[in-house]
Amino acid sequence: MIDPTAECGHPHRMTETPPASKISPSIDFDAPGKRWGALVLAHSRDDSAWGSIRIPIGVIKNGTGPTALLIAGNHGDEYEGQIALRRLMNETPVEDVSGTIIVLPGMNFPAVRTGTRCSPIDGGNMNRAFPGRADGTITQIIAHYVTHHLVSRADLVLDLHSGGKTLDFVPFAATHRLPDTALADRARAAAQAFGAPVGLVMLELDDTGMLDGVVERAGKLFVTTELAGAGSSTASSNRIAWRGVRNVLRHVGILAGEVEPGEAPTRMMDMPDASCFVTSEHAGIHEPLVDLGEEVLAGQPVARIHFLEEPGREPVVYHSERDGLLIGRHIPGLVKTGDFLISVAVDL
Repeated sequence: MIDPTAECGHPHRMTETPPASKISPSIDFDAPGKRWGALVLAHSRDDSAWGSIRIPIGVIKNGTGPTALLIAGNHGDEYEGQIALRRLMNETPVEDVSGTIIVLPGMNFPAVRTGTRCSPIDGGNMNRAFPGRADGTITQIIAHYVTHHLVSRADLVLDLHSGGKTLDFVPFAATHRLPDTALADRARAAAQAFGAPVGLVMLELDDTGMLDGVVERAGKLFVTTELAGAGSSTASSNRIAWRGVRNVLRHVGILAGEVEPGEAPTRMMDMPDASCFVTSEHAGIHEPLVDLGEEVLAGQPVARIHFLEEPGREPVVYHSERDGLLIGRHIPGLVKTGDFLISVAVDL
């Protein structure tokens, strides 16, 4: 349960006025009850000179207690989180909540509408745009509002990701190595409570522009996920997401009920450095040699790249740099130089 006396407890009781934004909410975040609304951003364009973007947002508030900000659609082609948050908002009785749940099921709404990773308006990757700019592009304006008007209210931020069209994963809930060891321990416990097959502690090689770093540097509890992928969802991955969202809320005391165990105990794992990743140095046809969820050994072949225009040329073989679980892989049959091929996680 979130300790209301902790340093990051109840930051939504703001003492400073948040900076101005071009986004206007159609919803009162402090009124009791449950309601859907929108974040409204004027957007003049060829097909609508006085048009606007309306980003769906929901709130459930009941009494005093911590505030959770639940986000999906950071990338528009990732679906488990979008489904789970819509269900949560529509199916959760107000009386089961102690505190406030803010639901943003399609944060990068232009990308959500087109099923793309990045915004079709400005090409912006939302998870490389934080903390955003009030006078920037559409993507930067949304990131700025989320940073200064939503994260600022929250005690807990849960950012739900999947692999999208180009990646697939063994479903995991994740947190990061943090200099604040107390916050790191709380985040690890929340990630484990999610109940995914894997709970992962990661060292981000570069968190520039990511929501993760903005939240963690503010001293807030942060959990993220990668819940399968391949540009769609499955019955299994949706069950994991639905159970996990409610489990985290139960774990911190916002939602009534007990944490529900996963179908198997969560395997706590680590991705400590760059040796967990294999990247292609060649372009061609990608032949996976190991499937998701299989154990690999250091030096084991994990992929071959066949040369499109040189069929007589020997394919290049890529190897794992360490023992562990193959937790993520490239999906499209073609790869380019610099594309991610596989990632390996090791037991904590």
